[in-house]
Amino acid sequence: MIGLLRRYPLPVIVLAQLFGTSLWFSINGVWLSLSDELELAESDLGRLTLSVQAGFIVGTLSLAVTGLADRFGASRIFLVSSVLGALANAGFVLFAGVFPVDSLLRFATGLCLAGIYPLGMKLVIAWTPKHAGAALAWLVGMLTLGTALPHLMRGATLGLPWEWPLLAASVLALAGGLLVFLLDDGPHLPKANGGLPISQGLAALRIPRFRAVAGGYFGHMWELYAFWTLVPLLIARELNRLGQGEALVPWLSFAVIGIGAAGCIGGGRLSRTRGSEWVARRALMVSGALCLLYPWLNGLSPTLLIALLMIWGIAVVADSPQFSALAAATAPKETVGSSLAVMNAVGFGLTLPAIWITSGLWSPWGVWVALLLLPGPVFGLLSLGRGKAPA
Repeated sequence: MIGLLRRYPLPVIVLAQLFGTSLWFSINGVWLSLSDELELAESDLGRLTLSVQAGFIVGTLSLAVTGLADRFGASRIFLVSSVLGALANAGFVLFAGVFPVDSLLRFATGLCLAGIYPLGMKLVIAWTPKHAGAALAWLVGMLTLGTALPHLMRGATLGLPWEWPLLAASVLALAGGLLVFLLDDGPHLPKANGGLPISQGLAALRIPRFRAVAGGYFGHMWELYAFWTLVPLLIARELNRLGQGEALVPWLSFAVIGIGAAGCIGGGRLSRTRGSEWVARRALMVSGALCLLYPWLNGLSPTLLIALLMIWGIAVVADSPQFSALAAATAPKETVGSSLAVMNAVGFGLTLPAIWITSGLWSPWGVWVALLLLPGPVFGLLSLGRGKAPA
């Protein structure tokens, strides 16, 4: 079996990433029934989402500053993180609505995700170094589907206890960790080096090109997770205008978020001929234009606005794997894991104010909160413009 897994490393890593990242938005996928049963407010959704993001930031910063992502085997870190993340996610079932324990469990889940997402990227580069933009596109595509998966599970389990989709996400995470552990580390990067100086975890920040690419990623992140958090609210608004109930919210939320996987994979194919930076720029332009235009179109047909959300879902994440590929190509080979971890840490740090502001202002502002996402794509484009790729 191990031999078969190693013959097809990219599909194995991609599937494991899908399973592991289903933990990320597991609460959001069951939110409608969870909030009704426990009488929670939209501000609680923001609090729990921010807790996951905060845990991920602390985890990735720890990996970057200590260099742990390059001091120990990526597959082992992935496995331990998957097991602990599954336990923290399952623990939420027992303490949902019990503040601050519920927030601490979501924080722990985010902490564990730091050992899944950046390490998954490192594994892709270690096993399939050629055409990294296209390979990472599959990985981030699975992250996107993993983010959308709880909405699908909720849609498929309507009328059943909300605990079921959460526990299903934990089972998937365990399976993903086992797959990567059996695959082991890849052959195309230096082996884990327990003697690597801690300071080397931040070495890439001294490289101007890396900083420019990271700036583009930071702008992208300001928009991405805030948009994903808003998707169920935006969908519910349009369904309400159509006179529909809440039953379709999880299905359409899954579609809007999950279609981003197609954007990632399509962008990855384009990157093989056009280059990663070309793809990243175009994705930022499209999503930025939608940040600006969507609120002004709020009176149009709900069906048309849902279609625009689909386009936005494609563009908003299509640039993510390309930024990771550009960063990996620029960072020192011996610290790729730590370099990606520090870029993730800062990028996800920016998701905190974006999610907090947009979720907090949804009630008074409605669709106009989309304008607050616009600075992200604008900053990302400006940063890329300052750091031209070497000839």
